[in-house]
Amino acid sequence: MIDAMGLSGDREFSPLLGRLLDDQDLRGRAALALARLGDRRWSVPIAERLTEVGALQHAAFTVALELMGDRAAVPGLLRWLHEGRGSAGDVHHALVRLTGRDPLIPLWSTGEEFAGHARRIWADLALDATVPPRIADLRVDSSTRVRFTLDEGRGRIRIDYAPPPAGSAWPRWDKALFVGGQPLYRISSDCGTCETTMRSLGWPPAVHAVLADQVRAYVSHVDQLGAELFEALGPLLLELQTGHYQVLLVDLPLERVSTAERSWWVRRWEQREDEDPWGEPDVTVWPGTDHFQLRERIAGTMPTYGVVLPSQRLATADTGVVARWKKEIDSGGRPAALALAWVEDRYVQAEHEERFLVATVLDGHHKLLAYAEAGVPARVVVLARLEDNWTPGATWGAGLEEVVARLPAPTR
Repeated sequence: MIDAMGLSGDREFSPLLGRLLDDQDLRGRAALALARLGDRRWSVPIAERLTEVGALQHAAFTVALELMGDRAAVPGLLRWLHEGRGSAGDVHHALVRLTGRDPLIPLWSTGEEFAGHARRIWADLALDATVPPRIADLRVDSSTRVRFTLDEGRGRIRIDYAPPPAGSAWPRWDKALFVGGQPLYRISSDCGTCETTMRSLGWPPAVHAVLADQVRAYVSHVDQLGAELFEALGPLLLELQTGHYQVLLVDLPLERVSTAERSWWVRRWEQREDEDPWGEPDVTVWPGTDHFQLRERIAGTMPTYGVVLPSQRLATADTGVVARWKKEIDSGGRPAALALAWVEDRYVQAEHEERFLVATVLDGHHKLLAYAEAGVPARVVVLARLEDNWTPGATWGAGLEEVVARLPAPTR
């Protein structure tokens, strides 16, 4: 009933829902219902009650404030953060969404360490200041790896939480990959025992608008990474989410996949070696669109698969452009595509270890189609945010490091 009130669009329900904010069992759902009604009269009362709630109800309150989009809730969020009452992840996320500021948080080892960083940074932040994105800490590790940090990134290309559906028991569960500020794929949740999933949500505007001519000139042939990368890719990098990044140059032996049965999302079932059968593969878990994938499993003791998802329909690609790129590849050229990537480690149903290297194409769909037709490993410049590459029981990006080490070394 509470969820139905929130979906009704009728703010006559608001007073009743407001009274339920003090109900120990129903307050979280009531806050989300008020948010779905868009009734900002309740944003401050919800923010003021943050000190009274914990766990899932606290998450529901902060998500409700995000959905309302009312900056009047910011003082209440900052007050809660200043008082240091617990895990700060949800409050930090809400502050980013409501203020438009996205300060860089140092990488952390524990929730308490993150909370300390967030408390210090938000206390010193001028919320009304307009701060442009800043790239810093540039380090060239090798010809195939560069590191940098991005502070106050615009976040138009990011992995983020999606609004919870009505009736969901978890305010922070569904996640999506956003490109151009629009959701492109629904992706796996933070659940470590759930399977890796991707599902197309439609096709947002292409990101080409942020790719200047110098970007295309740079990636027309790439045989090593260097400082000049940032001069060329600067317009695109600023569109990313704040974080600690690695840029990797890899060659990926890709094939095009057009059916669920051929995709690793279904074929992984064949790789599982268990005494108890897993039943029939669920064909609904594949992305629902043509995509690329590594031809073989990535070497290692843990079953590891590589997939590359498009940000445009592959079926509408210009065959003439593909043919021109294939001719260049056949002649020894190695034009590069650009992709955002992350690694997901899963212990499916607490029985089966599994790892996916997931990438989404930001530019270069025609090139990847040409590489697949030519049967030549595809040259890809990969952008990986360490905050999206957490490996259980290890350091940030450890899984990414292991996967990249097992990929073929780029050849000039």
